[in-house]
Amino acid sequence: MIKRNRLTTEQYEHNFADIHPPFETKDAALTEANRCLFCYDAPCTKLCPTSINVPKFIKQITTDNIKGSAHTIFSSNIMGAGCSKVCPVEKLCEGACVYNLMDETPINIAKLQRYSTEMAMKNNWQLFERKNPPLGVRGKVAIVGAGPAGLSCAHMLSREGIDVTIYEKEAKGGGLMTYGIAAYKVTPEFCEDEVNYITSIGGIDIKYNKALGRDITLEELQANYDAVYLAFGVGLARQLDIACEDLEGVVDAISFIYELRTNDFSALAVGDKVAVIGMGMTAIDAATQAKRLGAKEVTLVYRRTQEEMPCTEHELNIAKLDGCNIIWLAAPKEVVGENGKVTQLICDTMQLGEPDTSGRRSPIPTGETFTLEVDMVIKAAGQMPYENLVSSNQLDNKSGKVSVKDKTATNLTGVFAGGDCVNGGKEVVDAVQAGKDGASAILGFLTPNP
Repeated sequence: MIKRNRLTTEQYEHNFADIHPPFETKDAALTEANRCLFCYDAPCTKLCPTSINVPKFIKQITTDNIKGSAHTIFSSNIMGAGCSKVCPVEKLCEGACVYNLMDETPINIAKLQRYSTEMAMKNNWQLFERKNPPLGVRGKVAIVGAGPAGLSCAHMLSREGIDVTIYEKEAKGGGLMTYGIAAYKVTPEFCEDEVNYITSIGGIDIKYNKALGRDITLEELQANYDAVYLAFGVGLARQLDIACEDLEGVVDAISFIYELRTNDFSALAVGDKVAVIGMGMTAIDAATQAKRLGAKEVTLVYRRTQEEMPCTEHELNIAKLDGCNIIWLAAPKEVVGENGKVTQLICDTMQLGEPDTSGRRSPIPTGETFTLEVDMVIKAAGQMPYENLVSSNQLDNKSGKVSVKDKTATNLTGVFAGGDCVNGGKEVVDAVQAGKDGASAILGFLTPNP
């Protein structure tokens, strides 16, 4: 039965407590920082999409120069605080740590990064001053989307003295950080604090509840600003295209997580027996949160094997520890219901064939099926770009993903793009780097030729 308020307030608080708690003491942070070997040409820095100088910021912690450490991080990644909570560090910086080669625990880079950046935010350290604009540059820039790419672009431009106006369709900034990530990783309150910290540099005006195509047009932005940066992300849930997926109790993961991020936990309805379709990060977040909301049984259904799964092993282990079941080589075939409500999910048993365009072996039905008794199905089979929005604005695109050259320039003069609306959906840290690339390109565009 799908119902709300399954648990007590104390149970909700326990279930959604910070999954990666910070260092409890300064000494604990110093002890971890002093484990670092401070590698020359450090592999951890190389694997960071924003190229944070990891050995430098850790060395600054060891000398009690926390403000300098935060400056080192924020110079490369203004969302370094949020990324310390949500980055898949096991496949990035920490996965590259040389300690892995010695069969020892890698340096807890994310936790150290959190230590410095949260102290900076807590004390409201203003680590950057706005410069005067480059000679001859008096431009105004509009940004569509106050997510990681848009905020990163805005901050880089503001540091160079450029005034920026961000148009954001939601009531709060942060994008995916605020509305699309598991609540036990990062709270909406933290996201709001991070947005406020980023914009405290000045010169950044965010206009909320303003959606491109609804409240503003690209033509208006082109007419009123000297450059435009598109960073509206992705967000349309991919449908399963199977019978009866419109029954009550069948929801998409994006909406499920959005509702969880914008309401009290007790207000979220969840079933007793939940099936989650997919094995990406969003699927894991949906499954674990359904369990933590009080679902008795949660089953992840994935059409390939563990070798091909999009999520990391670390994320998979979170789901396992939460008691989620996993069925590999299974794909949804049909939803069955009674009185308009879902009661069963019929699945095809799959086998792997030849690799497809993604390089992963294609799942092929074997002809056998099985049935899951469910009262809720969460679709997490991927997100799709805003193809209609992109095409209606005469932007060159590939299946809705904005096409760019030189990392960020669209086919429209003075219009740039980056983040998920270009790459189709990557990590927060990738979006931050895209925003930096966008700011650099815009500065070059606004600067007159000598």
